[in-house]
Amino acid sequence: METVGLINYILSITFTVFYLYQFVYLLAPMFKRSKPELTAAGMHRYGVLISARNEETVITQLIGNIHEQNYPGELVTVFVVADNCTDNTAKAARGAGAVVYERFNKQQIGKGYALDFLLTRIKEDYAKDAFDGFFVFDADNLLDENYISEMNKTFSQGHRIITSYRNSKNYDANWISAGYSLWFLRESQFLNHSRMLLGTSCSVSGTGFLVHRDVIEKNGGWKFFLLTEDIEFSVHSIINGERIAFCKKAILYDEQPTDFKQSWRQRLRWAKGFLQVFRKYGGALAKSIFTNKSFSSYDMLMIILPALFLTLLSVVCNVIAIIIGSMLSYDVFAALSSLIQTSVNGYLLLFTIGLITLISEWKQIHCKPFYKIVYLFSFPIFEFTYIPIALAALFGKVEWKPIIHKEVKTLADVRGEIRKAG
Repeated sequence: METVGLINYILSITFTVFYLYQFVYLLAPMFKRSKPELTAAGMHRYGVLISARNEETVITQLIGNIHEQNYPGELVTVFVVADNCTDNTAKAARGAGAVVYERFNKQQIGKGYALDFLLTRIKEDYAKDAFDGFFVFDADNLLDENYISEMNKTFSQGHRIITSYRNSKNYDANWISAGYSLWFLRESQFLNHSRMLLGTSCSVSGTGFLVHRDVIEKNGGWKFFLLTEDIEFSVHSIINGERIAFCKKAILYDEQPTDFKQSWRQRLRWAKGFLQVFRKYGGALAKSIFTNKSFSSYDMLMIILPALFLTLLSVVCNVIAIIIGSMLSYDVFAALSSLIQTSVNGYLLLFTIGLITLISEWKQIHCKPFYKIVYLFSFPIFEFTYIPIALAALFGKVEWKPIIHKEVKTLADVRGEIRKAG
């Protein structure tokens, strides 16, 4: 049992050393302010890339939302790839004013393949310099009406890859959607915003980002096909010297899962995808820390080898010790006490992170105060469910599967909820 205590101590010290820098991220927005925009924003032409699989329910809301942006409509072209659809996604998107390409490929499945297909078709049908950059959105997204104009300001400052502030359409649906929402708000405010303030690189998170045409050309299209193609793109970009920027004023809303089975499937894909990225890029990231003197590479290495796996290792060690000790009639109190203490400390840490995020982003959360407070207490529990998911990702085979979206809301609907919440 003393060995278990030693293992827990070593893991605790390792966790603290590896992730202490993120404490600085929590403090950065409190003590540092964004630099004023010194460069006048030019008017750039953008292509919008949307990969949609059976999204006829929500796709027209996003396309209409893009057409209502406070940015010249003639400078924005919406492209949709209807990827292996069995519904009327393509017809609905065309009717809403998008340029639609249909793709049917049951061997190469996933968003990465769909985006590469779409960029290839655009390259064939449009001039090389037809667009200065490309936005990437998911079909369920909604954008603040100033989204493109704000991203354009950051783009005009010379940033080649830009991510945005990720908010939620359905925070108050249940404890699952609230767990996702609070985590993404934390990621926006206390990871990407802090990174931008401190001059290091941010990371792309699934949707709501802008990529310069030159980056796409340099990469030969979209050649990121792992289960988490967004993290793969981020890591590849950072290793190759790109700095990903963040635009806090560009606000995107997306729908979070509310069904635990669907949530499990999505997060299992994420966990497996992180492991895939680590296997493919871990060595190059570690090398880049020293050869390029890149803190961003260290940061991303910690992201793709998340604290979750250290926690999982600690829990597994304690559970094994309890089981074996019980079978051999040993005193298992130390291991049991350590497991309980680890759980309590983990809950308090996650609760504190959630509380800081809730206080900071209170006005951005679109529901009544009661739900904001209640779901704060379930936030650590939501995060704890990653432990069995991580275990399943280590040993199980995971395939990309679409997430069903059904929240049909306009931007006015979301803001109506804000007014009701007071």
